[in-house]
Amino acid sequence: MVDIGPVDVLLVRFPGNRFKGEIGPALADLVSKGLVRVIDLVFVYRNADGSVGSLELTELGPELEPAFVDIDGQVPGGVLEPEDVDEIAGSLEPGSSVAALVIENTWAIPFVTAMRAAGAELIDQSRIPSDVAAQVLERAAGPV
Repeated sequence: MVDIGPVDVLLVRFPGNRFKGEIGPALADLVSKGLVRVIDLVFVYRNADGSVGSLELTELGPELEPAFVDIDGQVPGGVLEPEDVDEIAGSLEPGSSVAALVIENTWAIPFVTAMRAAGAELIDQSRIPSDVAAQVLERAAGPV
């Protein structure tokens, strides 16, 4: 069995369809450091008139493409199906968009390998969103 890291599916909303590509360089930095591998990336949008569309990484166009140039060609794609795009689009408000990312946490591969070698089995996994974790840690720290 080939060891892979845990895979996360992230849905990142951009109200008002104001996506400008700022996440591209940060994502490319994580990829270049070997912390994550982007398996798939699709942008889903609903225009103000209610029409829906989606863009693959290679379809971003000249305005957004430079932000993702460092990961273009490294994303195998094919994990997010048209049905996934339809489901995402169905929950979008007019004038908003979502970046759907499938990311492997490659940083965890040595730990996964060690667990498997030890005969351990992962029985559950949860992800706490960063804003929730920050609130909990802030409350735990108490007044300063």
